[in-house]
Amino acid sequence: MKKIIYIFCLSFVISSCNDYLELIPDNVATVDTAFSLRNTAERYLFTCYSWLPDHGSITGNPAFMAGDEFWPTLNNGLTSGSSIAMGLQNVQSPLFNHWDGFGFKGIRDCNIFLDNIHRVPDIEEQERERWIAEVKVLKAYYHFWLMRMYGPIPILQENLPISVSTEDALVSRRPINEVVAYIEQLVDEALENLPLTILDPIDETGRLTKPIALTIKANALTYAASPLFNGNTDYANLKNKDGTQLIDQTYSVDKWRQAADACYEAIEACNEAGIILYNFEQPSAGTVLSDITLTKMSIRNSVAERTDLNTEIIWGNTNSSMSQVLITPRGWDPDNIPAVLSGRYAPPIELMDIFYSKNGIPINEDTTYAFSDRYEIENANEDQEYNIELNYPTIKLHQDRELRFYASVGFDGGYWYGQGKYTDTNNWVIKAKSGQHTAINNANNHSETSYFAKKLINYRNVVNGSSYSQERYAWPIYRLSDLYLMYAEALNEVDGPTAEAYDYVNRIRERAGLQSVQDSWSTYSNTPNKYTSQEGFRSIIQQERMIELIFEGKRYWDLKRWKRASTEFNKIITGWSLYEKTPEEFYQAQLLYQPEFRLRDYLWPISEGSLLRNSNLVQNPGW
Repeated sequence: MKKIIYIFCLSFVISSCNDYLELIPDNVATVDTAFSLRNTAERYLFTCYSWLPDHGSITGNPAFMAGDEFWPTLNNGLTSGSSIAMGLQNVQSPLFNHWDGFGFKGIRDCNIFLDNIHRVPDIEEQERERWIAEVKVLKAYYHFWLMRMYGPIPILQENLPISVSTEDALVSRRPINEVVAYIEQLVDEALENLPLTILDPIDETGRLTKPIALTIKANALTYAASPLFNGNTDYANLKNKDGTQLIDQTYSVDKWRQAADACYEAIEACNEAGIILYNFEQPSAGTVLSDITLTKMSIRNSVAERTDLNTEIIWGNTNSSMSQVLITPRGWDPDNIPAVLSGRYAPPIELMDIFYSKNGIPINEDTTYAFSDRYEIENANEDQEYNIELNYPTIKLHQDRELRFYASVGFDGGYWYGQGKYTDTNNWVIKAKSGQHTAINNANNHSETSYFAKKLINYRNVVNGSSYSQERYAWPIYRLSDLYLMYAEALNEVDGPTAEAYDYVNRIRERAGLQSVQDSWSTYSNTPNKYTSQEGFRSIIQQERMIELIFEGKRYWDLKRWKRASTEFNKIITGWSLYEKTPEEFYQAQLLYQPEFRLRDYLWPISEGSLLRNSNLVQNPGW
């Protein structure tokens, strides 16, 4: 950081599915040239967007595999994410080193843009102000992205001139409160000049709007109010060299109040923009679908539907989509098994317990659910219609569950709607025992656990002989159910359970075909009053987030901010005995991985190189 030069950095390459993400032309070498005309300045705007993380990459987004949502086949070895989960993060060459990578580089490009956009002569003032607003929000998001990983970070309000002294160039980390306040400031400054909705979807889908900006602000405030950063005495010694305390040591409920206010403001903007919870409609022609299938498709499509058809998406990253072939079962159709499909990244058995029973409460609380017998084998009966093949032998864990389980997870014996079959009575069936069409066929291309993240697979994808056609969708960075649950959480932390907090949780449960929190717990739970206390309702909200947002990369950050990661991310990872043919032998859990999460892993390390270059930086605890 001794020298920050105002010159384009053109040595990176990104792929793009939208024109607005094109890079600066190779012949534009200086800032003077870049901001001499509207067209070249617009390309610099798109360069600011190009630093957005690859949210939908199963291997590129650390949140998928650094926790416990996805695990690779044993033969393929660890990815960078699963290496973090196994306790292999380091300071010499940190995995996902965004501190020295795109994080601050993106912020610097944003600063260059903001410093020079006023010089563009052939641009209307309204458009200039919109671009400035967009880049301020991008800058806020990049600060937030880094804050989640590293905690206190430097605030780069502006780039340093080449003439700055070495001493002045050595920036320090700033307290979390200051970082969050700066994120708020950037968003608030931008709001007036952001559009409420995108009016030109062909050319502008994915660009920033007022609901997106307010959701980023709400997310940052919610994270700052959570136990990781709100009165966390584990970080009593995390101080700058001048003694500045970087994380508050005293809990403040006012932080939750600010988060609740920000969530409400974001929800109001979403309402005004017409953003609503997604619901799958009956096909205009053909077989009438059951309510069960419609509900399951409402859940699946809230994530995997195309952005132009998904009413729930607040912000979709049009330059990032899920690598569907890497998580798709290698075959639904016994006669057509494309080699491209692998399903090599899969959820473990342990995640299956997260989903509720059909009565909408945890399976270990439901008085009608035999929790201790959940691994016993039983043929599926008529009560499992539309979810499991009749008379198929499978474990009780797969039966009598809520519809979000059947919408989200592919499992042995389970139906899979779509992929060329679009009726209730003629679905594909996952058959994962050895020798069956969804089972292992080689050491690389299979699910090591025999489960699949169905929720992330677009239902229009189709096997065509030996090929596989994919319907891409923009990765949902934020969708409305996420914001609703953040709001309910903040309300509960401020005032305990309230009618409004119940309401926002119940809106999501209603979409999932469940009764209200109050009715479900009062009727079926062995702790019927759980929802009436702040602590009990907190547990309910957290499990709702784990279920509703599963496989979306939210679980990793949530468990860290709640300070639950040291418990959850140290549990063993198991899968079924995929080389066995009979149900009795197949349904024997096998140890696959023993993760390791230590106290130091709540915040990632700053590289040793960065610490050597900048003597004002202090390392995160434990590293």
